Amino acid sequence: MTEQKKAVYFFCIEAIEHVAGNVFRAASQTLPLQDTDIQVDGNTVMEYIDPEGNAFYYVPTGKVVSHDYVHYLPIMKQHFSDFDLAGIITWHEGQNAPDQILTVHTTGDVDSANFGPAAPEYMRNILLALERNRIKAGLDDYTVTTEATHWSGMVYGGGTPDMIPQFPVPLLDIEIGSAPLSWSNETAAGVLAESLTSVFTSDGLKVRNLLCAGGVHFENGFASAVFQKWEDSAFGISHILANQWLVTGGYDQEDARSKLEACVKSIQGGIEGISFHDNLKGVYKDQLRSLAADLGIPVFKHKKLRRPETIVWGN
Repeated sequence: MTEQKKAVYFFCIEAIEHVAGNVFRAASQTLPLQDTDIQVDGNTVMEYIDPEGNAFYYVPTGKVVSHDYVHYLPIMKQHFSDFDLAGIITWHEGQNAPDQILTVHTTGDVDSANFGPAAPEYMRNILLALERNRIKAGLDDYTVTTEATHWSGMVYGGGTPDMIPQFPVPLLDIEIGSAPLSWSNETAAGVLAESLTSVFTSDGLKVRNLLCAGGVHFENGFASAVFQKWEDSAFGISHILANQWLVTGGYDQEDARSKLEACVKSIQGGIEGISFHDNLKGVYKDQLRSLAADLGIPVFKHKKLRRPETIVWGN
């Protein structure tokens, strides 16, 4: 018998949240959720046990967790510190953000090098599930994608970046974006709800974890790599360090190596390669090349992700 795995998902059910309530209702309608003895913000935490014995906890909250980490971090540590994965179900918006997306990103503040734990295999599993369920539901106008690593608590004043690594469980933001019609799309909510229980369902391929650097917030070169397969292998995408935060975070300075090492250390299973965007300036590429040389792993341009069979791995 395989060891039970546990995931916890947080849903703000108040009016400020445009997506989570719909996803929570969809899960409640399709899964035999059972009450637990845990209360958060006066709401009962629900549990689902899948046929393999894995446990999924559904936590209704009064606020978006990352918007008030001062309040929620102690609760998360008290009840869920021994879990394998956590997710915040929320909406995405932004002035230049693509619309009709199902998107996932890891948690971290690149500027200060405070990175939350990352689980590339589980992140890949949920992205594959979103794509599979998107197609099944006929959401042909929607795209499954990734975002660069960030923490919305910075925008909403939810706490300080040093709080991010204090929660020892890999934490993903799982979102629908980026405009009101997409947020309220019940089919998209159903796709997201159905995908949450596939986070521990693997296709059996060897996952080669990467650190990705450069590019824009939604960088297709990295997002599309999630769906690449060759021989018995696939890419594990987790932390993506967008160009803008490499610049503002001073990743061309003396402490860049320690910041990059902190990122690598936060990725469960370590990394087998580093991929950088072609347009990344040479000083940042040099930092990545130096790190890769010391780790004994390949470093390559993101365009090579489209030809994975040409990558020479360290082992």
